[in-house]
Amino acid sequence: MDTFLLFLAVGLLAQIVDGALGMAYGVIANTVLLAFGVPPATASASVHVAKIFTGGASAVSHFLHRNILWSLFWPLAAGGVIGGVIGAYVLTGVPGETIKPFILAYLLLIGAWVLWRAGHDVRHRVFPPRLSGPLGVVGGFLDAIGGGGWGPTVTSTLVGAGAEPRRAIGTVNSAELLVTSAISGAFLVALLTGRWDGGALEHHAWAIGGLIVGGLIAAPFAGWITKRVPARILTYGVGGLIILLAGYQALQLAGLVP
Repeated sequence: MDTFLLFLAVGLLAQIVDGALGMAYGVIANTVLLAFGVPPATASASVHVAKIFTGGASAVSHFLHRNILWSLFWPLAAGGVIGGVIGAYVLTGVPGETIKPFILAYLLLIGAWVLWRAGHDVRHRVFPPRLSGPLGVVGGFLDAIGGGGWGPTVTSTLVGAGAEPRRAIGTVNSAELLVTSAISGAFLVALLTGRWDGGALEHHAWAIGGLIVGGLIAAPFAGWITKRVPARILTYGVGGLIILLAGYQALQLAGLVP
């Protein structure tokens, strides 16, 4: 029960941040699971199972508050499904640490770019739909590999390109439901076919349950938070969170922090 309550708090906090900034539920939850010694593939699978429930509630909230750009939603979701399935296949057979330094370098650059844009009056524009599919492929792949990465990659790129923050966040969070479902399905197939042993996934049921319940408590407020917070504050928040998370993980890779 202590594990359930701990991860309920983690899921609640992570979903509040994710609902406001369009990222970090997976990164925060995955980081905590890894800190408890859960294997990377098992941690990623656990987070994605939880995100099916929290993502559904978040998507409904953003839909009701009209935060979704449908011209971007479908190509992003389709690309994310493709990239996510590929990423899950790779993660269940090959360690994902090799590519992580390149991911972190990319996120640090994007974070700096988003912060720069927040301090300058830049006209919001719609991200080209023809590029959203490839962006979704990259985001889905990184999300499956790292247990989180869809929001930091896709939301930050859209905001950095000039998309209105609340609509970028609403679109990305809503598309994530389809991407997460596909990734979870890919992990299930890998488990059933014997490619992956599951890492004793059933031993982490209390943690997964806590993540789901905590996320479901906070998810209905996602659309409201994103709609009410001023665009400039959201942009600063997106950029700052990207740099904070990527910087901390870079310090971990360098062995400077546990």
